[in-house]
Amino acid sequence: MKWPIGLLLILGLGFLTWLTMTSGNNPAQSPLISSGANGGLIELTSTAFKAGDSIPDKHTCQGENISPPLTLSGVPAGTESLALIMDDPDAPGGTFTHWVVWNLPVDQSQIKEGALPQAAQEGVTSYGQAGYNGPCPPSGEHRYYFKVFALSSKLDLPATTTADDLIRVMEGKILEETQLMGIYAQN
Repeated sequence: MKWPIGLLLILGLGFLTWLTMTSGNNPAQSPLISSGANGGLIELTSTAFKAGDSIPDKHTCQGENISPPLTLSGVPAGTESLALIMDDPDAPGGTFTHWVVWNLPVDQSQIKEGALPQAAQEGVTSYGQAGYNGPCPPSGEHRYYFKVFALSSKLDLPATTTADDLIRVMEGKILEETQLMGIYAQN
């Protein structure tokens, strides 16, 4: 009995999909997209707000507009540097970037309020400038994600680097990532 080539291709692709899902190579378990919340080791917290809670005015455009204190724990072995991106996926024009940072030192578990370690470098936000720009939604409540990436190397990037540039350069270097989400609505 001859099998039609189309049927063999469909069966082969189905088998490969099944094999991938059952062999431990499940994309949902890949270090590229793992996080502290999904069973990874790295965790990001803040003393200014808890995950899912409101970001205090002090850290927004209606306050001092300074970065919140952040604490990292469980940074994986082999991490050479850390990167951070803060963004708002609820912005009317699409994801809006509020902070881009790379080469955060691995040996410092705290990012102090309104400050960065000397070795860290900042890139360009959606405001067109470097540095932290706090939540400032035009209307309604928005979600703000602080995403931290444990990287296998330090990065040599220009000050004009955007979040998209950083994401491209980090490809293949991410050991693990995590995020902390806070919400904010202007008063």
